[in-house]
Amino acid sequence: MIYIHIPFCKQKCSYCNFHFSTSLNFKDEMIAAMKKEIFLRKDDLQNKNLQSLYFGGGTPSILSGDEIHSLIDEVLKYFSFNNDIEITLEANPDDLDKNFLKALSNSPVNRLSIGTQSFFDEDLKLMNRAHNASEAEGSIKRAQDFGFENLSIDLIYGSPTSNLEIWKENLNKTIALEVPHISSYALTVEPKTALENWIAKGKVVNPKEEEQNKEFYYLIDFLKDHDFEHYEISNFAKPGFHSRHNSSYWKYNEYLGIGPSAHSYNGLDMRSWNIANNQQYIKKLSANLLAKEEEILSQEDQFNEMMMIGLRTIWGVDLESLKNKFPEKIVEELYTGIKHKLEDGILIIENDHLKIPEKHWFMADGIASDLFIV
Repeated sequence: MIYIHIPFCKQKCSYCNFHFSTSLNFKDEMIAAMKKEIFLRKDDLQNKNLQSLYFGGGTPSILSGDEIHSLIDEVLKYFSFNNDIEITLEANPDDLDKNFLKALSNSPVNRLSIGTQSFFDEDLKLMNRAHNASEAEGSIKRAQDFGFENLSIDLIYGSPTSNLEIWKENLNKTIALEVPHISSYALTVEPKTALENWIAKGKVVNPKEEEQNKEFYYLIDFLKDHDFEHYEISNFAKPGFHSRHNSSYWKYNEYLGIGPSAHSYNGLDMRSWNIANNQQYIKKLSANLLAKEEEILSQEDQFNEMMMIGLRTIWGVDLESLKNKFPEKIVEELYTGIKHKLEDGILIIENDHLKIPEKHWFMADGIASDLFIV
């Protein structure tokens, strides 16, 4: 699978610390550099038949339909597409007007991930989103009118401008709109963001973990009642609408990341990442040089990632696979480490897979890190 990072946004969201630029001055040069990287790294994937292609960001919908199509055509020069390939484009509601959706509907893109975040203006203003509540709803309806049934939306809970009642209304609106996939995240205060600055200055109240916990478990019960499967801590899907791309990450499959700050993984023991600097990325690729660094993952790194990723999903960690991959000493340490957690019900083993029961998923990162090899 291939991930293409589009490092541009109209404006900076208050909570975001991803890599992007609000200047489009070098957009053409960036697209040319990405095409060059696709060519230079065409042999990085063992499997040339792609199951998924994902445009993330940043804001991929800031590109034109023709620009998106040209990047897809470039990928097709060196890779083939599976018959039922999933091609996802992340999009902001304010970009999804009729002209853009018409162009997309004539492209191979068959899945949209819409950055809705909330259907309430007060939430959106705090987040410094470029859209309003009316656009949040209208963009979903327009996408459906243009034939996009495979839709996912992002929703953020636990905002200081929200509460449980508002969160319930957000979820009711989502169900009414018949959205089949939801990615939902607690509002987190990342370093060097506007949100962190506002909280430090007392302009905004710090999100309350207790409230986020309450809204998270309401989300689980509510979506379960509406026939969604909770297949990863932050992801819920109707039958047949799992994100194939993200599921591949969680199952440790190989992937190729194109664009500034994008990561790649060979499916075994090597990870690489591109520099998070647009100008340097363009400069390197214009000279036919790759703008990446790489590392060989130690057995400890691989084990820790297996714990962190696997325990966030309904599939858990395959213990048989783990025994085949790691030395007996590491496996013995794991079984020693999980003994009390199994007794306390914080971890369970089902069909030789180590899992966290759903009722403890809000604490999953902490539970997984307790098992790390350091």
